[in-house]
Amino acid sequence: MLKNKERQPTQNLFSNKMRKAKPKKRVILPDPVYHDQKVSKFVNHLMYDGKKSISYEIFYHALDIVKSKMAEEEKSSLEIWKTALANITPQVEVKSRRIGGATFQVPTEIRPDRKESVSMKNMIAFARKRGGKTMAEKLAAEIMDAFNNQGGAYKRKEDMHRMAEANRAFAHFRF
Repeated sequence: MLKNKERQPTQNLFSNKMRKAKPKKRVILPDPVYHDQKVSKFVNHLMYDGKKSISYEIFYHALDIVKSKMAEEEKSSLEIWKTALANITPQVEVKSRRIGGATFQVPTEIRPDRKESVSMKNMIAFARKRGGKTMAEKLAAEIMDAFNNQGGAYKRKEDMHRMAEANRAFAHFRF
């Protein structure tokens, strides 16, 4: 039998376990007009069936519409879009966690890369649901609404925060 001094520390026993290798982060090239990676990510979310050039056309046309409709703003259309994204970016979300036969909605903070992705997906999803002629017009309307702290994507963020606030009592179940 080993004495306390001769025992191996428990962390050494578990540090030898093999873990699955983390996949490498892909490098996303900046877009051709604004030279911004965030624009490329947004266009990738907007894209259907690998038609990236059409997605770029939709996005740039939407920014042109925003520029013409919000001419009194001193910001450029790209800055308006970035502000709109920031306005609809959630800080917390609820995740289902099963504990002792009951399922709790546990509020958790969102990683920065997921925050960006969730906000982009929400903006695009609510733009697609809107009424309007073309996707560029619908996207422009959603961008302007998000810039003014209204619209579907903004309400979605508010709902996520409200859910997290209501379930704050279960925050100690975080994992």
